[in-house]
Amino acid sequence: MSFLSKILQFKYAPPIFISLILVIGHFSFGILESFSAIVISIGTSIVTELLLSKLMYGQWKRNFSSAYITGISIGMLIRSTFLWPFALAAVLSIMSKYVLRYQGRHIWNPSNFGLSWLFFFAPFSVAGLSIQWGNNILPMLVIWMLGIVIVLKAKRLHITLTYVLGFLFFAYLRSVITGASFFTEVAPLTGPMYQLFVFFMITDPATTVKNRKGQILVAFLVAFVEFLLRLNEFIYAPFYSLFLVGPIAMVVQAQLQKRPALGSA
Repeated sequence: MSFLSKILQFKYAPPIFISLILVIGHFSFGILESFSAIVISIGTSIVTELLLSKLMYGQWKRNFSSAYITGISIGMLIRSTFLWPFALAAVLSIMSKYVLRYQGRHIWNPSNFGLSWLFFFAPFSVAGLSIQWGNNILPMLVIWMLGIVIVLKAKRLHITLTYVLGFLFFAYLRSVITGASFFTEVAPLTGPMYQLFVFFMITDPATTVKNRKGQILVAFLVAFVEFLLRLNEFIYAPFYSLFLVGPIAMVVQAQLQKRPALGSA
């Protein structure tokens, strides 16, 4: 199989797509904190994956797509004058896959776990990416079109659409409650941070429930919990929301599978 045909396989699409977000975002708005930070986050993710796969399962990991996506997400979404948060978030993210498991599956999206932990426990050392595309809609349209194609091929488009529609509905509800402009409430959805969230974190096949109806319900609940967190002025509401809802959904699904009659219902 030629190199080009390998690249065109779907398993290579997510790493290529997230790299495209990085390139477009950085050269349009300079979203990278530094090149050394992105190298550290990607490198630490891959090395941690390599070592833990050998330690836990006795064999070296050969596919580093997941670790690469985790590392590049961390490198883009963290803002810090230090380098240690990028390395720490990468280690925590990958470790969560191997340590925090329930019935043979990891229950947190890796990058969501590492980022949420760091945002909550180190607020004076790190911040999150807050850049939006603004009036330059071409990059946003390109990213959204490619992202929709990828999640459609992965059979996860319903998750993305449910969350986005839920976000829009609750954005309107927030504007009514707080008196803020609806467009102000919707604006975060146009930024690179939310594009990573809706196309990579909330749709992660390894940490989403298996049932389609369950996936739709969970996506809506993530939007709802985010709505509550935003009303209480949590800055990183989408990350905290997925951090709370995602694992609970995974555990509930595992428990229901133990009861065939209830699970089918």
